[in-house]
Amino acid sequence: MALLGLGTTADASNPFSAKLNAALWTAKTVAEGGTGDLFYNMNKEAAGDDLGLTLQTGFVTKALVGLFGSDRFRLAVSADGSTFFDGLSVDNATGIVDQPRLPRFKAYTNYDNCVGVGTWTKIGINNTDYNDQGAFDAANNHFVAAVDGTYLFGATLLYKVNASTSARMSGRLVLNGTAGIRGSRGEISGAHVSEATALWLQTMVALAAGDTVELQGNLGAADGYFAADQTSFWGAKVG
Repeated sequence: MALLGLGTTADASNPFSAKLNAALWTAKTVAEGGTGDLFYNMNKEAAGDDLGLTLQTGFVTKALVGLFGSDRFRLAVSADGSTFFDGLSVDNATGIVDQPRLPRFKAYTNYDNCVGVGTWTKIGINNTDYNDQGAFDAANNHFVAAVDGTYLFGATLLYKVNASTSARMSGRLVLNGTAGIRGSRGEISGAHVSEATALWLQTMVALAAGDTVELQGNLGAADGYFAADQTSFWGAKVG
C-alpha cells in the first residue's frame, strides 16, 4: 500500500493523510502482554536534514518543533509561514538552553555626563556591548519593552569630580520618563573619590509593551560627572 487516507485523500506529498477530530495512541498493558510503555519514534537520515512537527492555522505554518537543519532541538514560530523566529534552542551536546529572541541588553555612556546640583538627569547611555534583540534604543538613551512581561534591570554609576569631591551621588531607574521605579533608587552619602566611587542599582518591574526605562543620576552639595565607559545600564526579560 503506497497511499492511505482516512476521511481525506492521500497524495504523493502526504502518503498518509487523516481528517479527524481526535486521535489516541495508548500503550499495550502488561496484562495484554505489553510493557505498559509507548514510544513514538521519528528518524531523519542525516544531521543536516529536518525532523519535526509543523503546526498550522489554515494550512499556514505557525510553529515548528523538532530538529531542523541540525541536531539541536528547536522551537520556532512564525506569523506568515515564511519568516521564523527561534524561541527556544537546546544544544544536543550539552543540554544548554538558549532563548535567542529574549529581550536583553547591556549599554554604557561614552562621554562624561555633567549633572548639576539637585537635578535628576537622564544619563546619556548611547552605546551597547550587547543589543542583539534591539531592545535598547541608544538614540533616545532608554530601553523599550517589546512585549508585556517582567523585566530585571541593573545599573552602575561611576562618579567623576568637577571642582569638588563634596558631591554626593544618587541614582534611579525611571519608567516612561516620569515615575521612579520602586526599589531602584540608591545613594552614596560618604566621601567620594573621583573615578573610584560607584553606585550599583538593581530592581525588577512589570512592563507593558512600549514602556520605556531609563537611568537617571543626581548630585548633592556639588556638581560633577557620571563617568564615561563605566557608567552602564543593563536588563533582560525574565518572565
